[in-house]
Order: sequence, then structure tokens, then C-alpha cells
Amino acid sequence: MSAVETITQLANSIPEKLSLRTTSSPQNAAEAQQQQVAGQEEPYRYANLLPVFPRDEHYPPLTPFEHVDPGSRALAHPNPRAFLEGASSIVDLTPNLGTEIRGINLAALDSDGRDQLALFVAQRGLVVFRDQEDWFNRGPDFFLEWGRHFGRLHIHPTSGHPEGYPELHLVYRDANSTFNFERDDSITSTVWHSDVSYELQPPGLTTFFLLAQPTTGGDTLFTSQVSTLKKLSPQFVAFLKTLKAVHSGFEQADFSRSGRRGGVVRRDPVEHVHPVVRKHPVTGEEALYVNRQFTRRIVGLKREESENILNFLYEHIDKSGDNQARVKWTPNTVVLWDNRVTAHSAIVDYGDSKERRHGARITPQAERPIPAWDGLDLSA
Repeated sequence: MSAVETITQLANSIPEKLSLRTTSSPQNAAEAQQQQVAGQEEPYRYANLLPVFPRDEHYPPLTPFEHVDPGSRALAHPNPRAFLEGASSIVDLTPNLGTEIRGINLAALDSDGRDQLALFVAQRGLVVFRDQEDWFNRGPDFFLEWGRHFGRLHIHPTSGHPEGYPELHLVYRDANSTFNFERDDSITSTVWHSDVSYELQPPGLTTFFLLAQPTTGGDTLFTSQVSTLKKLSPQFVAFLKTLKAVHSGFEQADFSRSGRRGGVVRRDPVEHVHPVVRKHPVTGEEALYVNRQFTRRIVGLKREESENILNFLYEHIDKSGDNQARVKWTPNTVVLWDNRVTAHSAIVDYGDSKERRHGARITPQAERPIPAWDGLDLSA
């Protein structure tokens, strides 16, 4: 998650025996496995997946590429939901957002099954798979192979990643340390967003799982941006379709440059213009595409006009409980969502427990957002 999880602190405050380094000297998995995380009597099972922040790690700007959504291939299948055959339980979390599934081994899905999964996630917005022990036993090489089926893997410009696996975006917090993008000057930890929406080609299908979770708390909220759009009047939606907005990664980069999160910026920040209302390339559904974390202004409007419209939309997203679903994390849970039609936020309510929350996100990029109105010019 992306830019979403927990309150951050200076990287220099990490105890040395935590394998969360911010220096240029890398730490390999063998070293990490030998160390004990603070307060634990036994080595941490996923020490090889703890975040590192190499100071000498830099990447060039991302280049455009052609994305073919795997969900489009599933449309030609005689049964696009064949991958669900054998499921022991399929329960919709809400009428319009979210489905929880048991009895399907995600890690064992073949290419057709993954295509069908992509279509199903696009249709439901959010899909929760329980009891995925096989997934967690596969390891980081499998996680990358999984993600590449759905698109070009994104390397986050500021977050931590496991040593040697920059394509795995990590969130991490324990009793002594936290390495995520949040503000500690707000009355709430809720920050609705779509992951790295400032990229020219933001993510589509996204996979996230917790390697460690608190006993209670640390849930993730999701909202359907299809439903939030449908709640608005047709006249207002027609107006929104004519608008485009700037999404920026500069604030996130400045946050890290100030010494927080991990203190590294491995790719120069960017900002891009996207439609305020986008269209999904496979389902054709239209969705609101603005978020508090990365959307900065509406192009062509006066500052007051832009701020009033965006603040109205942000508050609409915040308050629309009837468009939302909440995922409670349990061991061996894997969650997938489509960043093109949803927004989400972590809930940081477990700090007093001093328990660890350690998650990994696999973030394939998708197409440049398609305007819901064909006449919208994104070049200016």
C-alpha cells in the first residue's frame, strides 16, 4: 500500500539489532536470519523480507509502455469464473465492493486462472483470499513472477524493500520503528488514496499481504470509486468528466528527503495529469479518480474553484460508508484490489499494543488512465 501505512520516524532511531538499514551497505537474508528483532526470543521468520534503504540505489525516470490487461483475455473464456470452481466459500463483503473467498489456492492458479482473477477483481474491486499458507511459503521470487503476469512491476521511489527485491514495496511498524508515509499532525490516520497515482501509468491489479499483523487493529478500509461516482447527480458527473487534475509525488519525496521513512529517494519525483473520471479498459465502468494524498489541483480552474471541488469530492469519499468495505487481517490472508476503481486507507489504531505490522505489496503498472469523456485532452 501503498504511501499509506503508519506514522514515520527518523531512520537513525532504529536499534542496530533490527535488520532495517538505511546505510549504503546492504544486508543479506543470511545476516538478517541470524539477528533477533527487538523484544523477540526467536529470530523473526520473515527477517529476509525486512525493509532496507540502500543510499546508493537510484533509478532513471519510468518510460511509457503498452499495457494489455490480462482481464481482457478472460472475456473470451467460456467461463470467466472457472478459477472459482472448488471454492468452499464465496461471500460478498458488500453488494458493490469486495468478495471473500476460501478454498482456492492462489499460488496454484495457471495463466488462464490468473486472467480470470484479474477480470473478477476488476468487477468486484476488492477480493480477499483466506488460508493462503502455500502463498506465504513460496517466497519473493514467486511474488515477482506472480506480479509480472499482470503488468510491468513498479519500483517505489521512497519505500523500503527486501534486500535484492526492489519491486516489493514494504510497510513496516513494530514497537521501536516505523517506515511508512504518514503524518503525525492529524487527528486521524485515515488517508484515502490510490497507489502512486502520480505516475503516468499508475497501478491496476494490486496484491498485498501481511507477513505479521497485530492481534487486533491495523485493518484496511476500501471504497468503490465507481459507487462514489454513481452517488453524484448526472449533471455534476457530466461536468466532472470534462476535468483533469494534477497528481504529484513531490510531497512524498520531500517527506523522505527530510530524513523520515528511510531517508531515500531512488527516483526523482514526478507529477502527471489524469482525468477526474476514468474508464476501466476491460469493464468499461467509470470511476472517480482523485485522492487526498496525491491529487493537487484541477487544471484550468482558479485555485478557489479547484479547492472547493476537490474538497467536496474528498469529503464525499470520506463519508460514504455505504460505498466502503473493511478488511480485517488474519494470518495467511492475501488481498487483491484494482487501483483504477477503488481507493483505500490503512487504519493505524494498534500502536499501543507494540505489535508488529509487516506487509508486502506487488504493484504492476497498468495503462495511462483513460478519460470517461473521449473529448478530454490530457496533453495540456
